[in-house]
Amino acid sequence: MIYRYHQFDQYDGRETAEAVFESIVAAFPQARKRFVKQNERYWREFVERIQTYLPPLAIKYFEIYHDCAEAYPIFRTLVSSLIDSWMERPETLKKRDHAREKSADWFRSNEMVGGVCYVDLYAGTLKQLIKRIPYFKELGLTYLHLMPIFRCPAGENDGGYAISSYREVDPRLGSTRDVAKLAEALADAGIILVMDFVFNHTSDEHEWALKARAGDQRYANYYWIFEDRTIPDQFEATLREIFPDEHPGAFTYFPEMGRWVWTTFHSYQWDLNYQNPEVFVRMMEEMLSIANLGVDVLRLDAVAFIWKEMGTTCETRPTAMKLIEAFNLTARISAPSLLFKSEAIVHPDQVVQFISPERCQLSYNPLLMALSWEALATRDTKLLALSMATRFALPEHTAWVNYTRCHDDIGWTFSDEDAWSVGIDPQGHRAFLNQFYTGRFPGSFASGLPFQENPKTGDCRISGMMASLCGVEKAIGAQDERELSLAIGRMTVLFGVALTIGGIPLLYLGDELGLTNDYGYRDDPAHAEDSRWVHRHAFDKEVFADRRSSKTATGRIYRAVRRLIEIRKSEAIFRERSMTVLNGTSRYLFAYAKESDESVVVCVANFSEHLIPLRLADTHGFDGCAELVRELVEERTLSVGDLLSIDPYAFKIYLGTKCAAGE
Repeated sequence: MIYRYHQFDQYDGRETAEAVFESIVAAFPQARKRFVKQNERYWREFVERIQTYLPPLAIKYFEIYHDCAEAYPIFRTLVSSLIDSWMERPETLKKRDHAREKSADWFRSNEMVGGVCYVDLYAGTLKQLIKRIPYFKELGLTYLHLMPIFRCPAGENDGGYAISSYREVDPRLGSTRDVAKLAEALADAGIILVMDFVFNHTSDEHEWALKARAGDQRYANYYWIFEDRTIPDQFEATLREIFPDEHPGAFTYFPEMGRWVWTTFHSYQWDLNYQNPEVFVRMMEEMLSIANLGVDVLRLDAVAFIWKEMGTTCETRPTAMKLIEAFNLTARISAPSLLFKSEAIVHPDQVVQFISPERCQLSYNPLLMALSWEALATRDTKLLALSMATRFALPEHTAWVNYTRCHDDIGWTFSDEDAWSVGIDPQGHRAFLNQFYTGRFPGSFASGLPFQENPKTGDCRISGMMASLCGVEKAIGAQDERELSLAIGRMTVLFGVALTIGGIPLLYLGDELGLTNDYGYRDDPAHAEDSRWVHRHAFDKEVFADRRSSKTATGRIYRAVRRLIEIRKSEAIFRERSMTVLNGTSRYLFAYAKESDESVVVCVANFSEHLIPLRLADTHGFDGCAELVRELVEERTLSVGDLLSIDPYAFKIYLGTKCAAGE
């Protein structure tokens, strides 16, 4: 019956979802026996989810794989795996599923504040990381993203993004049992757990890759493997190079195999072949196994690259969207509280394609990140303001994840069209930004390093800790107190925007303490050729202890960040999703407003070392509000008609009350 139902070329919806469910249960009598042992409420909810989500999942699956002869039996395996995964899901997580299904926007809260770190660098092991939870609470975190923790090759492994097993934790960090204990401890502290789902590729040491190397054709079909350059050359005619220093093009030759393998990023990362439906099902099983450890959000790594199509860039393809939707539907059935976070560092028009309740509910905001740094370098907010005014809005039940730094490089993925519209040559501007943030431009305050500099195009991306890129490193080296104050101000501006503009703010842990570049990576053969390790800083006990000092740079930065987090969490207006960029301010200022039924908040960021006059009334952000407003950072009251002076690199938050009708 299951096969008859899934002849979806002619499917007209006449067969009910309930009948479909019954056919599936009949196909798996062993599962029926196991069902009766489950909590009755959770059992009914699972039945409802099968009825709701299995038909669209089947439709999506057969849209992708309708030409594959093995699609029908593999779909039966898919359904069996969904059942098994739900049966294996711990009772505590089923309780969480129950609660969150009733609140679609549970993650869209002003209480949500994120942090990200490497387990080994930050704590050593997963068990030791539990001991850091009091600090996470002190800082105000309610969201913790762990860099990849699963088994990976020794030596070069792309910072853990070359996965050798999705079921085994790197033994240096602990075990899957330790992950589950950490997830439980975090949940008790009110902190959700975020982890990566690296699903574009595996390492070349993964069991599947090893079997493919050994000549097993079943597993060779899990990857893109070719006997000669004919097809790779055809693909590469339209592909861009991601890591030209590592290897030109997108393919690597392996002499022991006599074969070419698709390796978009590094030669030890083999791209998975999602044109094979068995790959989709196997990766779905890995995804759900991670979710069942207690993970709340999965970051979908390299999400733009998962579908390959001849004659295209093989990025952001329509079928990639269908694949994500299919993964999402499987989560809705077997792990419904799980959210997806998109990592798509592509053109802004493409970034938003991944964001919807049916695809990824969350997404990094690479445009805000890149243009915040752009505004710091130029002391001009016109490109930032235009882009945020036109590109910030998202669908309902979704949210941005706003960050200033991450484990990766900074790339200048703003829209060329936006740049031209404000009189900026995008190619020349990117060259300037690269020169500025590598300290090669006269007068630059930044101490960054180039990453993957392309000798043919001169293009590169930027590595560096936030403090070093903002000028703290140079100021401390020069013992220049004025420059240090300006550098701390730059950091405050970036933190302030990320924390208040709307969405989930994400701190790269160590930035809140003002850690500067760690050049020791150059002495490690496994890291020496990857400048991103300059900002993958180990936990520093001495710096950590300085956070309470009012005299050190660390203490000043930490106090500023804590104050901004306190304001965000204390004012409900910051849960509002809408944001309006305000005109009528200086080109040095970036100002925006958020409003609720009762109040309006106006945030003003000075991206320059100049003292800027401002009258709040001129921004029109407080039209229809009472005359008096509160400035929250310094906790003072003032009039919207007052002429203010916005200090160099200052971030201000003004809160006003709406007038009742007729006032």
